[in-house]
Amino acid sequence: MLEVLREEVYLANMELKNQNLIKYTWGNVSGVCREKKLFVIKPSGVDYEDLSPENMVVCDFDGKVVEGDLNPSSDTLTHAALYKAFDHIGGVVHTHSPWATSWAQAGLDVPVYGTTHADTFYGPVPCARYLNQEEIDRGYEYETGQLIVDTFVKQGIDYEAIPAILLHGHGPFTWGKNAKDAVVHAVVLEEVCKMNYRTQMLKHDASYLPQEILDKHYLRKKGKNAYYGQKKG
Repeated sequence: MLEVLREEVYLANMELKNQNLIKYTWGNVSGVCREKKLFVIKPSGVDYEDLSPENMVVCDFDGKVVEGDLNPSSDTLTHAALYKAFDHIGGVVHTHSPWATSWAQAGLDVPVYGTTHADTFYGPVPCARYLNQEEIDRGYEYETGQLIVDTFVKQGIDYEAIPAILLHGHGPFTWGKNAKDAVVHAVVLEEVCKMNYRTQMLKHDASYLPQEILDKHYLRKKGKNAYYGQKKG
């Protein structure tokens, strides 16, 4: 079942390792099949050297295993919540990459200092609050997904324009049109967090990127009249 998607999700998980975003088993990628309302995700706690397309796990939107002999990622219910709430995403990534996680542990939004950020994220990347004890007891992974969704809804953030979030004390989640795209966003977020830290060390009151430059850089790549890259077809 979903052999092509299994291959895509496997390759996306391996790309996390190739991009040095993970240590040991500290990360996971999933990809969704909207037609069947199923998603494929990395198995829990399996070394990357032992991963294969065949041992990726197929789950439904309630996080229940539909096919696979291994337990799915412990973050499966978070991925499921995002797929149910964010209709236009096709892949989700979670890592504990050091620079993005440093910002998450500090509880800080990621501000827009430069065009590297603006090319991918149309505004600051938010940092969500801590989960409270009631939420943890009710279901940690599920409530993590709900917190991500609630943060975007309450702050009026477009999840397609800013396909990333930090969780206070935890780390980053990113998403995209497919699993590969979600990994790209995780890489960009990590680099932006590194650049931002250095920017603040060099000049603690560095100015944010002017809105007109943010608009230009984001819209030339992702706006309706985008002209970055090559024409298709």
